[in-house]
Amino acid sequence: MSSLHPDSVRLIERHGMHPHPEGGWFVEHFRSAQTVQPDDDREVRSAVTTILFLLDAAHHRGISVLHRVRSDEVWHHLGGDPLELVVTDDTFDSMETSILDSESPVFVVPADHWQSARTTGSYTLVGCTVGPGFDFEDFLLLRTDPKRSGQFIALQPALAHLV
Repeated sequence: MSSLHPDSVRLIERHGMHPHPEGGWFVEHFRSAQTVQPDDDREVRSAVTTILFLLDAAHHRGISVLHRVRSDEVWHHLGGDPLELVVTDDTFDSMETSILDSESPVFVVPADHWQSARTTGSYTLVGCTVGPGFDFEDFLLLRTDPKRSGQFIALQPALAHLV
């Protein structure tokens, strides 16, 4: 962690953050005791969950690789440099890019959309709120699906580094 920004080190230690499979660090901040039954094939989930999520440019180039969650996810910019968020549906035909910062601090990624994030500077701290609540059973990294990742790279070669 010696190459990380000092504020990143402080945040990781203060909040007890752990490495996330998509890149960066996270800690679950809240998991609702209330439950809901999603209107698909999933089992009962917490109604809502929230994590703190940190990207640092010195770790994995400050990138969260393409992944999707089966629930809506609300991103909240909390500190550090602006965050670039890239979102696409399963066709990969078009990419929507948004910048989260103090002027535009919130963005919603619809359920089942692919998403990738990166810090635009040294580090970025965000909150991610998921409803129905997050469960790793609902999480998929694009790189673990060879057919879809090949399709993405063929359609978006300039963004292959996000896989």
